[in-house]
Amino acid sequence: MRHVTLAFRTLFKTPFVTGIAIVSLALGIGANAAIFSLFDQILLRPLPVLEPDRLVNLAAPGPKPGSQSCGQAGDCDVVFSYPMFRDLERSQTVFTGLAAHLAFGVSLSYRDQATTGDGMYVSGSYFPTLGLRPALGRLLAPADDRGIGTNYVTVLGYGYWQSHFGGDPAVVGQPLRVNGQAMTIVGVAPRDFQGTTLGIDPLVFVPISMMGVLWPGFRGFESRQDYWAYLFGRLKPGVSLAQASTGLNVVYHSIVTDVEAPLQKGIPDQMMAEFRVKRVVLTPGRRGQSSMHRDAHAPLLMLCTVTAIVLLIACANIANLLLARGAGRAMEMGVRLALGASRRELMTQLLTESVLLACLGGLAGLIVAYETLTGLAALLPPEAHTLRFGLEPVVLVFAAALAIAAGIVSGMFPSWLSTRTELVTAIRANAGQIAGSRSAARFRESLVAVQIALATTLLIAAGLFVKTLVNVTRVDLGIRIDDVVTFSLAPERSGYDSTRALLLYDRVENEIRAIPGVTGVTSSRVPLLAGAAWGSDVYVQGFPSGLDVDRNARWNEVGAGYFATLSVQLRAGREFTPADRRGAPQVAVVNQAFVKKFNLGEGAVGKFMGFGRDSLNIQIVGVIPDVKYSDVKRAVPPLFYTPWRRETHVDRMNYYVRSPQAEALLRSLPAVVKKIDPGLPMTGLKTMPEQFRENVSVDRLISFLSASFAVLATLLAAVGLYGVLAYSVAQRTREIGVRMALGADSGKVRAMVLRQMSGTMLVGGGIGLVGAFGLGRAARSLLYGLEGHDPVVFALAALLLTLVALGAVYVPARRASLVDPVRALRYE
Repeated sequence: MRHVTLAFRTLFKTPFVTGIAIVSLALGIGANAAIFSLFDQILLRPLPVLEPDRLVNLAAPGPKPGSQSCGQAGDCDVVFSYPMFRDLERSQTVFTGLAAHLAFGVSLSYRDQATTGDGMYVSGSYFPTLGLRPALGRLLAPADDRGIGTNYVTVLGYGYWQSHFGGDPAVVGQPLRVNGQAMTIVGVAPRDFQGTTLGIDPLVFVPISMMGVLWPGFRGFESRQDYWAYLFGRLKPGVSLAQASTGLNVVYHSIVTDVEAPLQKGIPDQMMAEFRVKRVVLTPGRRGQSSMHRDAHAPLLMLCTVTAIVLLIACANIANLLLARGAGRAMEMGVRLALGASRRELMTQLLTESVLLACLGGLAGLIVAYETLTGLAALLPPEAHTLRFGLEPVVLVFAAALAIAAGIVSGMFPSWLSTRTELVTAIRANAGQIAGSRSAARFRESLVAVQIALATTLLIAAGLFVKTLVNVTRVDLGIRIDDVVTFSLAPERSGYDSTRALLLYDRVENEIRAIPGVTGVTSSRVPLLAGAAWGSDVYVQGFPSGLDVDRNARWNEVGAGYFATLSVQLRAGREFTPADRRGAPQVAVVNQAFVKKFNLGEGAVGKFMGFGRDSLNIQIVGVIPDVKYSDVKRAVPPLFYTPWRRETHVDRMNYYVRSPQAEALLRSLPAVVKKIDPGLPMTGLKTMPEQFRENVSVDRLISFLSASFAVLATLLAAVGLYGVLAYSVAQRTREIGVRMALGADSGKVRAMVLRQMSGTMLVGGGIGLVGAFGLGRAARSLLYGLEGHDPVVFALAALLLTLVALGAVYVPARRASLVDPVRALRYE
């Protein structure tokens, strides 16, 4: 306690310097704590279930002839057919339980209060496999999904129960309309449980056997060529991952060989051979199943690297500060040693001061972390909004550990160097030294070189990410999204049948078209620039139809006037019209990539295509340029469009409305839909520029944070450079006075001081350039439209850092040139 009291007293003898040090550390520790909060939630934190380390995820890579449907829980390599799930569930011997799940969009209604969000289809084994207990009532059990479409029961998510039911325990047994179907609430999920897919917080859990009821037209229960279910299991006690893989694949191989292989008709021999040797791949499932784990891995590692560099620069500043203080206290240390104090005791005192300084920085860093997390919430994509943007206990522990480590690292060498002084040496030094301790000076200059190197690396990395964002924002979408508002309707979730839904879509378009100022309205089934995509194999007139030929293309079903509303100029042919509906000839519009892939040439219009080898019954009536489809950064795929009005079942529709008063539409469109049906929820209401920003949200996040941290690192490095040089000039005042008394003019003195730092700057800058080259190569997957060694970015970053460094050096150099020789020779 005596050391702490003395440390407080010593630090606050110089409140300004101490304050600068605390702010530097607060920025470094706060930035690291904020990024760690995301890193922990996305990449480290296990599910809040019983023994999460025994959970394993199942994947089924390899040929999947038929249709695949995948989403937030993972790509199409990891989905299984429903019959395969049931076969494995019955026959496997390595798991205590095997469960299936699938997220879905849900519209809920309870006592005329409508809510939309996410739901989760789960097998009856889902909750038992996780080992969960209900917060209220009971959870779904195997008996709840034995019969297809017969169990009208649901479990509420804890958050939904609290927000919409006020935590009322009487809710159990009450009816809840789920996508228009009345279901009985049987229980509430545990408090901290938000499902097994990061990015989705289910409002309700519904038996997987009810998919056909809530999704009219669904036929995926019987087909072994319809892949859509995500699976995970719990290892039996004593069974390792390798043993489980071996045991499960014996069962899987038997089902594939005896049951599924005979069903595959007309596929090439090579594909059949690959199909027969498919294996189930088991991976640890302690974090659940989510594509966010994979997608966020590289960006988070990059941001962790950037924030660690910022903290290292801050620690270097603190070390320089402590060295300067140590030099000023050389007499004090010498006297204490002469009076019998041990070197260990003095080092403990000095380390206490540095750790206390770091802890004060850590406390201030919590404010920085909270504000950073608040800002991140506005930059992250929508699926990340299920994360918690607060200072949780694990973040507080991390910040405390980081502060203590920073205090020890930045204080160890200064405390060791400061306690080497002997009394006689200290007296002689204070009596009139020409220059300070050479070892201390070399160490300070080394720290500055490290700071400059790290700042150079960060500036270049930030430049690469900023240029990436600039490139992304300049991408030619092929469409004009200004003044366009989009929203979605899913009437079947509110009890509409297929016929009523189709009539509704037409009525909504007509009502919107009547709004003053609206210049265009259209619709599509696949939302534009939202990451969603449809695909299908097609047969095209004149193109080979062999089984080993790639005939896949992306697909969308759109409304009349789709291309005109989005300002797409047709290269040939015509646009869809309201006459392109059921009963009319089937037509399609294709893009240039489709024309090129299927060798249609200049005469594409008039040729035929189809979904079957013997049914080329869709005539191509138009050709458009390559316009972006699902993703801003990805290359435009071969794509064809058909009119949705030919369909008999359309479960969801996305609308696009063009008007010079787009912001006014955001207020008037909900009123139009409410006028048609007050109970029909509208989702995804936003302008298309907002949709664009959401699509590139990761690029925006990395660019903004890296640029902010790079600017911070550069300022910290400049402060460090200024501090070292100012201290050096103060230490060399007598020497400078002697030089000027012997005839040196102010220009030579300035040149001497600048020369002192020029070598350090060149060494640090050179190391930083090498580090930036390596960091650019590592971050190549996050860049767009440039390489990791872009010369323009490197040159601009080097120039900017040089200007900042010269600005930091100028003041001490000018101060040195103004030294009065007479006063300097009297300086002590």
